[in-house]
Parts: sequence; structure tokens; C-alpha cells
Amino acid sequence: MIKLADDLPAMLAMTETAVSIDSGTHHAAGVQEVIGLWAAHLASSGFTVERTPLPGRGDQLTARRVFGNGRRILVLGHADTVWPAGTVAGWPFRNDGAFLTGPGVGDMKANVVMALHALCRLVAAPPPGIGGITVLIVPDEEIGSPGSRAWIESHAREADACLTLEPCRPGGKVVVGRGAVGALYLRAAGVTAHVGPARALGASAVSALAALVGPLEALTDEARGIGTSVGIFRGGDARQVIPDRAELHLDLRATTQEGADWLMAELHRLTEIPPADKRVAISVEGGFYRPPFPTTPGTRRLHDLARKVGAGLGVVVEEAVSPGGSDGSFAAALGVPTLDGLGAVCHESCSRRERVELDSLVPRGMLLAGLIEAIGQEGV
Repeated sequence: MIKLADDLPAMLAMTETAVSIDSGTHHAAGVQEVIGLWAAHLASSGFTVERTPLPGRGDQLTARRVFGNGRRILVLGHADTVWPAGTVAGWPFRNDGAFLTGPGVGDMKANVVMALHALCRLVAAPPPGIGGITVLIVPDEEIGSPGSRAWIESHAREADACLTLEPCRPGGKVVVGRGAVGALYLRAAGVTAHVGPARALGASAVSALAALVGPLEALTDEARGIGTSVGIFRGGDARQVIPDRAELHLDLRATTQEGADWLMAELHRLTEIPPADKRVAISVEGGFYRPPFPTTPGTRRLHDLARKVGAGLGVVVEEAVSPGGSDGSFAAALGVPTLDGLGAVCHESCSRRERVELDSLVPRGMLLAGLIEAIGQEGV
């Protein structure tokens, strides 16, 4: 079993460096800087590093160590965050001795740093039964990995197990299943007119989309694990002008593929009904971009191994099924045994209160390394 306690100061220093870089998905320069930081660390530990440009997003980072025959491990992380450029200035990294805070600290910069240190310790003496370890760092995960999905899936097909570095839930919960996640974008084009003397000449794009909000959200059925939510609705230019444009962003969730298929059919039915004012045209794009992540026997076996390793370390390993998606969903949907939530313990992810338990970095890193060792010894 590897030891990581001596690595903690270096882990904290690298986490501070990474968190202090604005790397929202749409800020390619920042994403690139974070990827460069991690690529250098992996290369210095003997990983073969490849960087493939993803236009407008930064590089896809592939790092490999090949040992020979044995089980092949895929580790998934990402460098982008949900936070736009400029966030760091108002919310800098902070370590108060109990928690680490800052934009993207738990989702997932501290997690990747933790994993890189654990993996670099691990490969110094290759574990028996492991044929190779591939690390992918994704630049566009927070928007659903549209440019990275095929790349992730190609590596997942070659893997015997996929370990994903999304944050561990409070209470030591790792993720054994996820639902499908998607988004639908509705845009309306109407006709402008002054609301006073020329009202009849106008056709409101806002009114056309507003009529859909209730029916779209009424498709939510918690008992069936189906959810819709209008997260963005905007349009128009001025109070006294009938708006000729509007857009609506709808979040989509489903726990099963059957539910996702039913929801998409209902969405098509609703959005194909012509607006009351025929001068308004509505366009629709989007759909489910992350498939369901089923709890398969292989995933159950990985969780059992993680609990066994955790018991030896004194680390709690429970389980959770999440309504949110991750890059691990792509591997799981292909039938690859996948365990997610293997990062540090994080609270209130993707909020301004996002914080990582400092004392979880070392034990969770040792858990990740110990799980890889256990896969080599016992299989999945």
C-alpha cells in the first residue's frame, strides 16, 4: 500500500496553483494552463503524454503508463470548471486548516491533484496484475463533453475498469450509478413593433415561448425519475417593443433510457405544435448528451473492492446514485465497470460554498491507489 502523507504539502501547493487559474469551459487559455500543469507532472513521473487540440476549448490530455499484460485502468478527470474568467479575483483559493475553497476546488481540481500524486507513487513500483494505466483530462466536461465524448469512449472500450474523479459525497459516498442528462434549446423569431400605436403589427417571440414553459415543466414525474426545468428564459430589447426574439434553455433528466426516450418523444410533440401567432417561428435543438450510468455487476464488484480497501485504511466507502451525469457515464453505458466519486470529499459542489475536506485528500488518494492494486490482484 502506497503512503501519501508526505505528499500533502506538494498536493496543497499544486491545488492552490490550479485553483488560482480561471479555467471555465469557455476560457480556453485557462483550461490550457491547468492542463499544462498536470501534463508536466505526469511526464515527470514517466507517463507518455499526448495533447490533442480541441478547438476553442484547450487540449485533450492523454497520459499512459504501459506495464505489459494485465488489466487496463482508465482514470477520468477534467480541467474545466463552471466558473467564468474573473471568478478567482473575487473568490481566491483558501485553506483554513479544515477546508479548501475556491472556484473548482472540488469539481475537480483538488481531486485530480490528489489522483496524480497517488498514481505517480503507484507506478514507481507497478502493481501486479495491472497492464497499464491511462489518464484522460477532459477540457469540456462541464458542458457535457461534446467534443470529447468519442475520444473518451474509444479509450473506455480498451479498459477493464474506469475510475472517475468526480468529488466524493459527504459521508464517504462514491457513485455507483447516474441518470441521463441533457438540454433542449428553444429559440423563437417574431416581429417587432411598438406596443402603442403599432401593436397589431408585432408578433411576440417571448409570448410564444412563455406558453411552453408550463407544459414543458409539467413533464416532470418524480416517481418515474423524469425531470425538466427551465433554467434560462430571455428575450426582447426594450419594455415598449414587442420582442422579435427569445430563447429558453431546458434541463433534462431521466434515470433510465426508457424514461429518456419517452421524455424526448413528449418534448418533440409539444414543440412541434405551431405557435398561436403563425408569424412566430420556433427552432429546437439539443437532447440527451449523457446516457444513463447503470449499476452493473462489474460496477458492484468495483464498489465491493473499494469498500474492502477502505476498511483496511479506515476510510468509509458508502454508495450513492446521482441524478447528475459525468464522463464516467460514457464508459458505464458501454458496459465497462465504472466507479465514480473517487475524488476528495466535497460539500456543495458548483456553488460559491464549494469546499473540500482537507483531511480527505491523503486517505482518498490512498483509496484510489489501493483500489487499482486490488483490481490487479482480484479483478472485476
